[in-house]
Amino acid sequence: MERLRALAASAARWWRARSASHRVGKLHIKMDQLTRRLAQDADALEQRFARGLEVDKGTQILLGLKYRELAAQQIVLPLREVEFRNFSQSGEDGILHYIFTLIGTTDRRAVEICAGAGSECNSANLVIHHGWQGLLVDGSESNVLQGRAFFAARPETRINGPVFAHAWVDRKSVNGLLQAHDVTGEVDLLSVDIDGVDYWIWDAITVISPRVVVVEVNLTMSESSVTVPYKPGFRAQWIALAEKPGGQRPEGLHEREDFYSRFAVYAGASLPAFVKLARRKGYRLVGTNTIGFNAFFMRDDVGLDHFPEVSAESCVNPGVAAHSDVAVQKLKDYAWQEV
Repeated sequence: MERLRALAASAARWWRARSASHRVGKLHIKMDQLTRRLAQDADALEQRFARGLEVDKGTQILLGLKYRELAAQQIVLPLREVEFRNFSQSGEDGILHYIFTLIGTTDRRAVEICAGAGSECNSANLVIHHGWQGLLVDGSESNVLQGRAFFAARPETRINGPVFAHAWVDRKSVNGLLQAHDVTGEVDLLSVDIDGVDYWIWDAITVISPRVVVVEVNLTMSESSVTVPYKPGFRAQWIALAEKPGGQRPEGLHEREDFYSRFAVYAGASLPAFVKLARRKGYRLVGTNTIGFNAFFMRDDVGLDHFPEVSAESCVNPGVAAHSDVAVQKLKDYAWQEV
């Protein structure tokens, strides 16, 4: 009997140990699952805050109501005061929302040339939150695939999203590209940001008549009416302001860490050049974003009550390092065509 009791006690201790080990194992599994979930949540939050908290559709509707109320009282806000960023590079989402709130829309169509992967472009907020249709074009097949996936993953655009086209746009092909996608006549928005021959592309477009045009300008050449010469395969050059990699930046810029304190960009055209082109095509400059690299033009028969013409000089932000003497001297050594 004593031997049986000893065996029973030993079996009980083994079972308790096994059960405890089993419970600890299950606990480790749960802790591992929790750790993985927290890591995923942290990644998602990091991505969200990296992009900035989204101004949702309801908030945009309320902003629109307030904008119309102010406009009825003859109060029109500077473009730089209405910026917000959901998907645009800077505050263009807010500016475009403000503009179209006051001037209204026709067919709510946008054409964006060089739309990247869609998650950072000027059309995305209008497409996602306001039901616009878009023809988004990019020269990178990878960007186009990512862009299609981005809009397919959004509940708002999963069923009826924008058209993403893979094409390298030049003066000869741009109108045919638009026609091939049945985009002709009046559209609400054209956005051109190709870091290259932007001036020449807008100049060549004739098959659409956008009510609003957004173009990226070369900030450094703000005192000249110049563009890079036309070349179909042109690619932007990023010119370091330090004499050698890792070298100290020029006096006045060495304590800054923003892009324009480190580089000058040989690409695009100056704002005065775009103003001349716009006037020839029947458009007027109505403002820029705060930094000044995206300029907004409006067709002369649109929005005159709310958006008068402004001068290129009034849009220059002198606090932006792109206007530094160092950057200007660097870019003067490159080929520019006066227009």
